[in-house]
Amino acid sequence: MLNVTNSEGVQLQAKLFRGFSDPARLAILQALQNGPQTVTDIVATTGMSQPNTSNHLGCLRDCGLVIAEQQGRFVTYHLSDDRVGDLLALASSLLADVARGVYDCTRYTSRDELRTKLIKEHIND
Repeated sequence: MLNVTNSEGVQLQAKLFRGFSDPARLAILQALQNGPQTVTDIVATTGMSQPNTSNHLGCLRDCGLVIAEQQGRFVTYHLSDDRVGDLLALASSLLADVARGVYDCTRYTSRDELRTKLIKEHIND
């Protein structure tokens, strides 16, 4: 088992979580929780463009979070390990308990998200 108490282990674990941190990659992983899908299926499920979907699938494949399998003319993608789905489910469960704090957190918010939040708060005042 990986020792995440040392600096190298912590850095590697942080790198793993970056795979989950992009909304597009997260949407793809969530779509694949329902079972194997082609790029066309994932595009239909997520509403993302085909090139964007393919780009993020490449990243997820390179990071070992998804596996691509050739099936005739099509490539089917699926989660590389059941624990990827377990981690997504655990994140959803945790989020249900800490959602308010996550929503209010400005430390991990992009400038656009923060601007939108401030505008909404100003409108509600």
